[in-house]
Amino acid sequence: MNDELRAAYGPKPLSPRRDPLHELISTILSQRTNWRDEDAAYQELRELGDWDDIIAAPVETVAHAIRRSNYPESKAPRIQATLRAIRDSPGGYSLDFLRDLPVADALKWLTDLPGVGVKTASLVLLFNYARPVFPVDTHVHRINTRVGTIPRMGEQAAHRALLRLLPPDPPLLYELHINLLKHGQQICTWNRPRCPQCILRERCDAHAIYGDNVPSFSEKPGKSR
Repeated sequence: MNDELRAAYGPKPLSPRRDPLHELISTILSQRTNWRDEDAAYQELRELGDWDDIIAAPVETVAHAIRRSNYPESKAPRIQATLRAIRDSPGGYSLDFLRDLPVADALKWLTDLPGVGVKTASLVLLFNYARPVFPVDTHVHRINTRVGTIPRMGEQAAHRALLRLLPPDPPLLYELHINLLKHGQQICTWNRPRCPQCILRERCDAHAIYGDNVPSFSEKPGKSR
């Protein structure tokens, strides 16, 4: 799969796109939110001041700052609680100690933070510290389920299942994640996937069943057409 995706979308060198704490907070903001609104929410959040200022701000002020992100009322207190826990940790606002922790311990430390799930934790560890983990977002999950790499399961279980199938090679894991993301945004969409344009259709279980009429991912599997 990675070869086809690389041919379509190009190689993606593993290089941090932003600092670790920015990555962490932005990924929390990105939940059920497009990247433009995520970025706008992060930029307005930072206008409140430094991390200490954001922690000290009224939760309503933080929620207003991140209003471009979906569910700001629930994300605002989680972000403040996460920042507070990080501030009070031995490393303070630096997450660089995660580079040297065993991967399982690093994942546990991050997922123990309020509002941080395994996808967010995996993104920080792979993107910023080149750790051998594989973030499974909605696009990665949907494509691998349709293709048949994994059976239908929740995203949490999909993290474990896919990581068992993939080599512990951070550059490959990063490139595969980024190219699956692009493929999910452009071709293998939630509704009305563009199957005639799909470079994976010859290996796709859903295409073998439905042809060019693969249903919405929210629909239950039906009979072959």
